[in-house]
Amino acid sequence: MNLSEVTGLRLLAMDGDDLKVISAACQDGVCKPADLVFEASRRRFRIEINRYCWEKATENQHGFRVRSVLSFEDVSKVRARGLPPRSADLVLSLLSVEWIEDETNPPGGEVRLMFAGDGEMVISADCLDATLIDTTKAWPTKNRPEHKA
Repeated sequence: MNLSEVTGLRLLAMDGDDLKVISAACQDGVCKPADLVFEASRRRFRIEINRYCWEKATENQHGFRVRSVLSFEDVSKVRARGLPPRSADLVLSLLSVEWIEDETNPPGGEVRLMFAGDGEMVISADCLDATLIDTTKAWPTKNRPEHKA
């Protein structure tokens, strides 16, 4: 199967409001530390996740997951806090993605990825240029993410 056969999401974010849509789509996506990749020479950060398909979720039916790539361009620096090393065989759960524009140097700013357990990645970028692309067909899952009210 090639990417042209996949009918999932293909989203682009160029401002904070756009990124809120991507954040909602990525909420409860799971990955391993090795799936967080900073390609410094290409000025790109990407994360591969098994994304929960909230857009297909219903109360009385199993949900779906799909393999997706969330990437950011024009990245100058990446910092992590509270995350395990790349070699760890742990599952991370992505909770939110947020853009904080640098008011003294627009259009630059930071993307904050928040993970369950208080883990965080901060991605410094010259501007917001983010894409979310589903790379596989969705598969059924019995496990629907739940959040305490």
